[in-house]
Amino acid sequence: MRVRIKFTKTGSMKYIGHLDTMRFFQKALRRAGLDVAYSEGFSPHIIMSFAQPLGVGVTSEGEYFDLDMKSLVSSEQMIQLLNAQMPEGMSVLSVVKIPEDKANKCMTLVAAADYIISFKNNEELFESLKDKLEEFFNKKEIVVLKKTKKNEKMTDIKPLVYSWKIGDKDIFLKLSSGSVDNLKPQLLLDAFFEEQGINIGDVKLGIHRKELYARKNDKFIPLCRLGEEIR
Repeated sequence: MRVRIKFTKTGSMKYIGHLDTMRFFQKALRRAGLDVAYSEGFSPHIIMSFAQPLGVGVTSEGEYFDLDMKSLVSSEQMIQLLNAQMPEGMSVLSVVKIPEDKANKCMTLVAAADYIISFKNNEELFESLKDKLEEFFNKKEIVVLKKTKKNEKMTDIKPLVYSWKIGDKDIFLKLSSGSVDNLKPQLLLDAFFEEQGINIGDVKLGIHRKELYARKNDKFIPLCRLGEEIR
C-alpha cells in the first residue's frame, strides 16, 4: 500500500537541506507509530521517495513524498499523528492513497511547479523594475548558460516558462520541473538581473514554492489530486 504525503517547509526550516529533511521524516514516521514498510537486506530502511528536492533557503507549501505502508489508518488520523511530531515551520497538509506502480511515483510524475518571488525589503526596486520584467518575460527567447553534471551549454529556457504574472508586490511563475526539463527560478532571475546589470547578490529575494504538478492530457494537476482520501 502506498500513500502520498503533502507538507509545508517554511520559516527557519528553509535552511534544512534535502537529505536532512529525509532523515527527519524517517524519525518522525517511527515516532508517530505508523505501520510503514521497510526494504529487505542487511540495512533495511523505510520505503519512501520525494517528488522534487527543494533548494536551501526556499520555502514551500507544496512538498510531497510517497510512502509504502503495511497497513493504513485514515488520512485524518495520519495527519494528526505526523503533525504531533512536526517542528515549527513544517506541517502535513494531506495524505492520499495512490497506485503502487512505478509510473505513479511522485518523482516520476513531476512536470511543473508554481513559485512566488518577492523582493525582500526591496519594494522600491521591484516597482522600478516592473516594466523591465514585463519586457523580459515577453521575449521570444531567454538564452542562458545552463550547467548539467556532464556539461554546460547555451540554452533557450523560454519554453520552460509556462506562465507568469507580475503582481503588485511579487512575481508568479509556473515553470517546468522534474528530471527531464527542470528550470529553477534562480536561473531565470539571474538571467534577468544580468541583463539589467544588477548584481544578484545585492538583491534579497524570497522564493516560495506553491505547488508541484503532474501533466495529464495537457493539463497540470496537483500531485495531491492523483489519489484518494483514506477513510
